[in-house]
Amino acid sequence: MNDAREVVVLRYGHRPGRDDRMTTHVGLTARALGADRVILPDNAGQSAETVRDITDRFGGPFAVELRDDQKAFVGNFEGVVVHLTMYGERVQDVEEDVREAVGLDEPEVVGEASPPRDLLVVVGGEKVPWALYERADFNVGVTNQPHSEVAGLSVFLDRLFEGAELDREWADADRRVVPEAIGKTVVDAGEEVADDDGSDPAGPS
Repeated sequence: MNDAREVVVLRYGHRPGRDDRMTTHVGLTARALGADRVILPDNAGQSAETVRDITDRFGGPFAVELRDDQKAFVGNFEGVVVHLTMYGERVQDVEEDVREAVGLDEPEVVGEASPPRDLLVVVGGEKVPWALYERADFNVGVTNQPHSEVAGLSVFLDRLFEGAELDREWADADRRVVPEAIGKTVVDAGEEVADDDGSDPAGPS
């Protein structure tokens, strides 16, 4: 989704059997809300396959990686590192600083926007080492209350992109969901669907 920079989500830590659903949802949320890539621990193969399958069916681009060197990857990352944690600074207080750091800020009437930089968003598991708090450029909290890390990732990405991720286009999809007030309709990606009044949404030819 991001031409000038890469937004990467890293799931730090995974307990097979206990975290499978949560790790999968971290990957699916990263994909749906604007990230370009998710990095999962090398023992989260089942979650990786699920996210890849969804991407194959519902479109991308979106990449999934399994790595066993998460600590080194975070330490060597050359862009901006955001660590989502209940104990971090309030997202509403630092979101503009994060956007400026990665070049997503709006230029003033006179001046230029900040240059684009890659962003790594770290979503922790059961226990995160203190070194990660020190390495992060921003430790960010969503409400500073206990809740799901998936919820925190969702709110952060939506704040980062200011809602633009909700209108993204999906490439190479096999199928798509038709938005409806009532119903559950999934069609082939290239199929045209009539409006409620029966008219062709594309209009007369």
